[in-house]
Amino acid sequence: MTLPDGMPQTMKVIEIPQYGDADVLRLADRPIPEPGPGKLLIRIEAAGLNNGDIMQRRGLYPPPPGETDIPGLEAAGTVAAVGDGVSGWSVGDRVCALLAGGGYGQFAEAPAVQCLPIPKGLSIVEAASIVETIFTCWMALVAEGGLKAGDTVLIHGGSSGIGTTGIQLVKALGGTVFVTAGSAEKCTACTRLGADLAVNYRQEDFAAAIKATGKEIDIILDMVGGDYLARDLPLMAFRGRRINIGLLGGMTGELSLATMMRMQLRLWGTTLRGRSSSEKGEFARQLQDVVWPLIESGRIRPVVHATFPLAAAADAHRMLEAGGHIGKIVLTVQ
Repeated sequence: MTLPDGMPQTMKVIEIPQYGDADVLRLADRPIPEPGPGKLLIRIEAAGLNNGDIMQRRGLYPPPPGETDIPGLEAAGTVAAVGDGVSGWSVGDRVCALLAGGGYGQFAEAPAVQCLPIPKGLSIVEAASIVETIFTCWMALVAEGGLKAGDTVLIHGGSSGIGTTGIQLVKALGGTVFVTAGSAEKCTACTRLGADLAVNYRQEDFAAAIKATGKEIDIILDMVGGDYLARDLPLMAFRGRRINIGLLGGMTGELSLATMMRMQLRLWGTTLRGRSSSEKGEFARQLQDVVWPLIESGRIRPVVHATFPLAAAADAHRMLEAGGHIGKIVLTVQ
């Protein structure tokens, strides 16, 4: 389809012209994409930051084939145009979307199946901050991890966007949740969100602290990697599940095959970005049915640490990399 009359032909975006530190990010002009069949064109008002954006900037997490090289995995705004074959959406509708890329710009196209109405009661910034985290937590903990009421879950990185969302999701679904975090302030924030135990890993052996509770862990959600693998396995329940979604602490770890076999453990890694639109669309349907009511009732709320204008994306990346934040960092787009 062609863009509606009166719409500009170019937009401001953040590019990654070369791999490197935050200084490589550059404000540039790009053509506004025309939404293809089955897609929406979104006029972006806010976009969430994710560690995947940092990895892409460093050259470690390229966009899937055929997707834009503009970073940004989640955004919120209004529908600017509707592609052929799309029903249920109209120009002007408020929308939040899971993206394979493109969030760092004034417009982005997204498969309609990956778009959801903004939950009632959320601001545009809050809506942009929760999409990628809630999709990831649902994918890892529920769709793959089989989370059910009564399970005990350990989340490494409890004060991150994933962590703050995951804590609330586990509690809302009837589980017990332990977390690790890197400061007393972060641990306090996690317990306020509902964590049953928050361990400051900089001051305490998290494995010993969890062992002392007498609880065995049914599901571990790990974005750290490295030596956490070996430290986690003795904490796990029979047929426990351990899911890696990040490698902030290293790409290799020591695995006791004897423990894995004896305890019949299930260990795997997963990512969201490279999955098919049909898979993401199925997650979106499940989220709208189960989680959107929890958000609208206030049982799950986004945690936003700071906002930056689009042109200050480099400063936002520096804050994310410094690691002092609690919850999400969001770009606002004019």
